[in-house]
This record gives sequence, structure tokens and C-alpha cells, in this order.
Amino acid sequence: MKQKRPIIVGLDIGTTKIAVIAGRRNEYGKLEILGFGRANSNGVKHGQVLNIDETIKAIRTAMDNCLASNPTLQVEEVYVGVAGHHIKSLQTRGDIVRQRTEDEIIQAEIDQLIADQYKTYIPAGDQIIDVIPQEFTVDNHPNIANPIGYGGVKIGANFHIITGDKNAIRNINRSVEKANLQTKDLVLQPLASAAAVMAQEDMEAGVAIVDIGGGTTDLAVFYEGILKHTAVIPFAGENITNDIKTGLGVLKSQAELMKVQFGCALANEAKANAFITIPGLRGMPAKEISVKNLANIIQARMSEILDFVTYHLKQVGLDNKALNGGVVLTGGGSQLKHLIQLTEYVTGLNARIGLPNEHLAAGHLDDLSKPTYSTCIGLILKGLDDFENNRQDFSSNYLKMESEALAPLEDEATPVAAPEEITEVDVTYRKGMAGFWDKFRDRIIELFREEEDSKFTGRQ
Repeated sequence: MKQKRPIIVGLDIGTTKIAVIAGRRNEYGKLEILGFGRANSNGVKHGQVLNIDETIKAIRTAMDNCLASNPTLQVEEVYVGVAGHHIKSLQTRGDIVRQRTEDEIIQAEIDQLIADQYKTYIPAGDQIIDVIPQEFTVDNHPNIANPIGYGGVKIGANFHIITGDKNAIRNINRSVEKANLQTKDLVLQPLASAAAVMAQEDMEAGVAIVDIGGGTTDLAVFYEGILKHTAVIPFAGENITNDIKTGLGVLKSQAELMKVQFGCALANEAKANAFITIPGLRGMPAKEISVKNLANIIQARMSEILDFVTYHLKQVGLDNKALNGGVVLTGGGSQLKHLIQLTEYVTGLNARIGLPNEHLAAGHLDDLSKPTYSTCIGLILKGLDDFENNRQDFSSNYLKMESEALAPLEDEATPVAAPEEITEVDVTYRKGMAGFWDKFRDRIIELFREEEDSKFTGRQ
């Protein structure tokens, strides 16, 4: 019997934006985007929900936009990204003695070992968000990636435990529930972003994923296929905007537009004779801003963020070229010009921009492959991984698409096809998708159009 593939919805509650993306894996293993919506975020500061009512409104707006892009989509449960200053991590060690030592190790024993870590002592007011096994040991055999099938008396493992403030997590869940949704699972944002922009060879070579968002910069470090470290750095794009506002004496909205349109992370690369003209307020004379001064402000704050990245890498002994995969920059803040060069200069490691397009099916909107949506795409991938490994209870009514254009992927009379074959059901699905995508593009393209800024002009 052919198993029905569920539609997974990722909800990224950020400081500057709230994004909702729905998708499912196609017959080629790629992610097909079936709905998208976004809204400005007003109730979130530094990754934490501070104004629940404003956050609820923003979630509903983003969800309404998602449903407008595809009216046949039904959304009940979502994977939600979590970040903020309150996120912490710790390393623990766990062991269990097996009852039936003559049998091979099975998944249930690994699950028990992981479940035991949820009893780890953590400070009052915190709760465990995730327990991630690193390397396993079986008796005297260390560094085992997957012990299933081994024989032995004792299984042990090192664990990376991620914790967060109970009230902060409660506010996230409350906002989601009051927006008429249910939280399927909470996922640490740097891990979601890493899933979207990283391949298996990156994990083995060693890589630091740096997700520069609006309120926080999230870090996930992988080495030899293992998650070694996670951290949330309390500075990001909004701090740069505020620095520009204060340093140049402009409005916050003007500072944001200048950063996006004329910003540069390396002051030496900015033209000394280039200026930005800003119209004066209420009859005041126009103001001219030096592009060089703008770049100096951006470089100072971005260097500080990258200094924190270097500090965390030193904490786990993975600086000084130990990460052959270098630094992968993603998130909205990674789109600053010359950020790669600054990152390489500060960290001493190679750097590149991480895009989530490797996992997306052909024909997707170009805007969805921007680093801005790495977390949201990663949340969907996390949901698909849970489904494929039976880690969550996916009921038959989890999420449905009831559209004539989308033929069902499950047919009682259809046998399982060989990997290289394409069943009749699959052909029907792709034919139906052609007409669906034409309509879907028309609805969704409006969500990406940004108004041209008529207030600023650049001159040299």
C-alpha cells in the first residue's frame, strides 16, 4: 500500500516577520510548497513573545495569507520555531543496562535512553525543549553513530539538552492556540535552519550554521556528523537598525530601508563619495547620509556578532580551521553585502551563504529560496523527518488537501511502485499540479512584492 504523504506546516515566529509555509515531499524526495503567507511581527522582541495579542493577530494574518494563496489548504497543526535569550544548552551522559543481553539492541531501548534524559535536573522555571543524542557507546565500543543491531550489556550516550524558560514557551504555545492552531512540536530555530541549508557532507566536514534574524542570531555547530553546540546570540538585524537610527539621527523605518538598500558590512568597500538623500520632516531641510558612515555602523555591530560566534567556537574547541565546512550564513541578516568577507576575516574560517533551495522542488518561487525563509523550510523538513521515522503521532486527518487539482496520493487499489517507476496516481498528481501552480503563483506573488521606496535616492 502506498503511504499517504502528509502536508507539513512550518510557523516561524520572528522578531520582524511571522511566516507560514506548507509543503510536502514529492515522489522525487523534494519539497513542494503548497502555501505561503507572511505578516509583520509586532509582539515579539529578541525572539520572545512579549505581546500575545499582537502576536496572535500577526499569526492569523500570516495564516490568512497562506490560505489565500491556496484556499483548498486546511491547517490544524504546525511546527513552531523557538529562539530567544532564554534558550540554553547543556551536555549530559546517560547509560542503561539491558535486560535481554542476548538480543540485538532495538529502537525501543534507544528511546528509553533518550526518555531518561528528560529527568535531568535543570534550574527551576526552565523546561527541556529537546534531547539530542550525540555519539553512543556499547560496552567498551565508543563513538557509535547508531547502535541498533549491536549486541552488548550496557548502552550509553552523550546528549545535547536544550532548555528554555517555561513562561516564554507558554507564551508561544498560547499565541498559537489562540490563533486556532495546535503546536505539533517546538523546534530550536538554529536546528531548523541547519536542516534547510546543510547537507550530510557539511556535517561530516564540520560546519557552523549562523542564522542572523531580526532579534537574535542563532548558532548550531556540527562536527564529524554530530551536533556539538547550540547558542542564541542576543544581537541581530534589529540591533543594527537601531544603531543606524541612533548614529545617523533618522527614523527607524528610514534606518531599516537604508540598511537593506545601501548597507554594506565592510566599510572599506563602501564608496567615500556616495551619499543617501533623506527628505526632511515637516518642512525641515533634506539630510544627506554618507554611505561610508552607514557601513562603519553596520560593520561595528556585525563584527560584534561574529566575535560571539568565534567565542562559542572556542568554547567547544572548534576554531582555528577545525571546521572544514566553514561558516554557513543564513537568515535575513545574511543578505548584507560583503558579509562573507567580514565573516572570514573575523572567524578565520571560510564562509558562504546558505540557501534552502537544495531541498525545494523545481518550479518554486524564487523568493522562497532566500535565506530569510531557511527556518520555515527547515521546520517542514523536521516534520517530514518525524513522519518518516514515526516520531510523532500523525493521524489520518493531520492535514489534508481537498482539491480537484490535487489527486490523492493514496489509492487502495494501487500497489507500491518500484523506486524507478512512476505510478498512474503520480502522473495524475503532476498533471493536476500544472493548473494548480498557475493559480497558486498568481495569488502568492502579490505577497512578495515590496513597495519601491520613493523617499530615498542615492547619488554619487
